[in-house]
Amino acid sequence: MKIKSIVLGISLFLSLLSCAPKDSDIEKEISEKLSDTPSVQVTVHEGVATIVGTCDDDAFKKNIESSVKAVKGVKSVVNNCQIPQPNIEPAAAAVIINSDSDLDKSVGKVIKAYDGVSATVVGGVVTLSGEIKRSELQPLIQSIQELKPQKVDNKLTIK
Repeated sequence: MKIKSIVLGISLFLSLLSCAPKDSDIEKEISEKLSDTPSVQVTVHEGVATIVGTCDDDAFKKNIESSVKAVKGVKSVVNNCQIPQPNIEPAAAAVIINSDSDLDKSVGKVIKAYDGVSATVVGGVVTLSGEIKRSELQPLIQSIQELKPQKVDNKLTIK
């Protein structure tokens, strides 16, 4: 009887430890939830979900954000989903991805304004790392997105 109690206690303890979902699990759940919206991608770092891509309109953008917020483990959402200008057809807009060297120079200029932030560019993917104030995160991500990288991998820690 005592052994059953000990085993039950240990299993309860371990299940409580594993309650907090991992970023990769959160990201996977969000990807499955948004599988019918290929124009939107979401990355998760320390529970902060960053939405990038193209949204049809404000209602669509808010709906995506609500869907992401509803996923267990998401602490906050940075919604950088872009809405195309009304006079530009989304299908007709050409996506221009800058070369790594051009992108690296441009990213370097942007992150100079953010103490504690560093970036690498490989294959069109900008990886951000370091520490940043919460109030500076969205403007930084938006500035980097305007440089038209293939993807932004947010590995920043919020101070």
